[in-house]
Amino acid sequence: MNADALATRLLELLDRDDMDAAIEAGLAGFDPDACTSLPAAGRERLAQARGRLLEAWAARERHLARNARLARRAEELRARRQAGAASTTGPRRSALPSAAAAALARARQRAGSGAS
Repeated sequence: MNADALATRLLELLDRDDMDAAIEAGLAGFDPDACTSLPAAGRERLAQARGRLLEAWAARERHLARNARLARRAEELRARRQAGAASTTGPRRSALPSAAAAALARARQRAGSGAS
C-alpha cells in the first residue's frame, strides 16, 4: 500500500474512532509529510493522532517503569526489615558495655548488702 492510500485508510479509521485498527494499520510509524497529495488538514490530523499515540505509549512506559521501581524499593525495604528482625532474634546482648555492667552489678551488690 502506498503512502497516499495508507493515509486515506488511516484517516478513515480515525474518523470511525477506531484507534486499534489505525495502530494495526501503521499509524505509529507513518510519516504524514510523505503524502504530498494529501491536503494539509489531513496531514495535520494524522500528525496529531500519531503524536498523541506516541505520547500515550511513552507515558505508559514511564508508568510501568515507576511501578517496577516502587516494587523493587518495597522489596528491598522488606528484605532489610527481615534482615534486621533476624539479627535481633539471636542471643540478647546487654545494652551496657561490659565494664559498665560490672560496675552496676557491684553497686547493686553493695546496695543489697548495706540494707541488711
